[in-house]
Amino acid sequence: MGKALVIVESPAKAKTINKFLGSGYIVKPTGGHIIDLPEDDFGIDVEKEFDPSYKVIKGKYRVLQDLKKAAKQAESVLLATDPDREGEAIAWHVATNIVGKEQPSYRVLINQITKDAVMKAVQNKGDLDLNKVNAQQARRILDRLVGYKVSPILWSTIYKGLSAGRVQSVALRLIVERDGEIEAFKAEEFWKIAVKLRTDDNEEFEARLFRMNGGDVKIGTTKEAETVVGDLGGRPFSVAAVTEKKTKRHPTPPFITSTLQQAAARKLGFQVSRTMRIAQTLYEGMDLRDGLTGLITYMRTDSTRIAQEAIDEAREYIAGKWGAEHLPKKPNFYRSKRGAQDAHEAIRPASMSLPPESVKQYLNPEQLKLYTLIWNKFTASQMKPAEYTNVTVNVAAGTYEFRAKASHLDYKGWLAAYEEPKRENDDDEPEADRLPPVSVGDGLELMDTIPTQHFTKPPPAFTEASLVRELESQGIGRPSTYAQIINTIITRKYVEREKGKLKATELGGNVNSILVSHL
Repeated sequence: MGKALVIVESPAKAKTINKFLGSGYIVKPTGGHIIDLPEDDFGIDVEKEFDPSYKVIKGKYRVLQDLKKAAKQAESVLLATDPDREGEAIAWHVATNIVGKEQPSYRVLINQITKDAVMKAVQNKGDLDLNKVNAQQARRILDRLVGYKVSPILWSTIYKGLSAGRVQSVALRLIVERDGEIEAFKAEEFWKIAVKLRTDDNEEFEARLFRMNGGDVKIGTTKEAETVVGDLGGRPFSVAAVTEKKTKRHPTPPFITSTLQQAAARKLGFQVSRTMRIAQTLYEGMDLRDGLTGLITYMRTDSTRIAQEAIDEAREYIAGKWGAEHLPKKPNFYRSKRGAQDAHEAIRPASMSLPPESVKQYLNPEQLKLYTLIWNKFTASQMKPAEYTNVTVNVAAGTYEFRAKASHLDYKGWLAAYEEPKRENDDDEPEADRLPPVSVGDGLELMDTIPTQHFTKPPPAFTEASLVRELESQGIGRPSTYAQIINTIITRKYVEREKGKLKATELGGNVNSILVSHL
């Protein structure tokens, strides 16, 4: 019986998968795309329904010949390129160029590089998804149309060699327009007033002015603030209302590509491209004691779906580490966003038998940080909600109303495993952990009045994390393209990083102005 030829993208992945499959298989890598539109020609026949003309990529001819030779000696061909649109297109190009007419070929989807997953994928082989292939071709043709038809507008008005891209131009416009909003912003002064109060039991707490004369607080000048402070001096303070409410904070879904990029930026300080590069190594496999093993599932996904066996493993791990009382009665399931392709699972550990501390010695520091982040996020997604007691005390002083809030964490739940990173400009009023016990009608002694001057803030400049969030919310690009989009506009000097912020350069501003005026 002849051997089966298995074709993957990455050389590192080829070695790992070859080890899993054994002597009955030959595994060969493509090293990415081997066929594409020509570099030096338009390559699309617009008159014939946008028919593309493909060529072997420069430097890939030898790879293609090697695959053809291996295919001739194989009984069948398994197309195991990455499980996304690009991987489907690579598999299609390979199949149409190396597979014989009577030779059987199959599509194999490997979502995680572990022995069980690889063997299961080979056993459940199927056909190429031509819808994905056509989707990739359509995007590639659109890229070429924009590049070849729109870029010359930039050449004639700025200088030759500049490039316009289907998605990068939209990302650039977002940044340019945000820069404009920041530049045009005029700060307005406003004041907040807090009071320090003391109960009959000599316990102190702070409350903030939230209503005056039956309406919202609007104190815009130093003089107005001084008037309010002076007016409060002779007024009696008393408790007007006390409310106590039990609330739950439910865990958030495991990572998809965009949320991993945002969390890694905020919690670890990683640029989007760095996150994806590290995630790729974790997916393809690390050299553990028993050889190469994939540590995470495929990292280009927009789905929050989780395999049942992974949920079972997570629940067993949680029960062992924190106790069964941390498990909800039924597993947590998450609905993917509308419009998600849902082609792959959420990003999660490939096996719960490999916690971060057990593989620490085999990973470099950045790999360990990202793996730990993914591990903790997935673990937390299968735990019970956190529970809080929220107390609000309203204080009256004539026509002035003050409010004090406290939020006490009664039960950590999923927060024992993971804490969500704070977003830019997330400056909610701080809350106390507890307030002294008071009842409606209790008198309070005014100890101090604390006026503070503030100014309205401009919209924040985009960071990589917030740009990814904006692109995703507007349906621009796909999870697998965000890193490339940001890298492209920076490489072309349309945008630069400045203390973690993305700012359009003069060139970027000029390019955007021309594209907006012409299109």
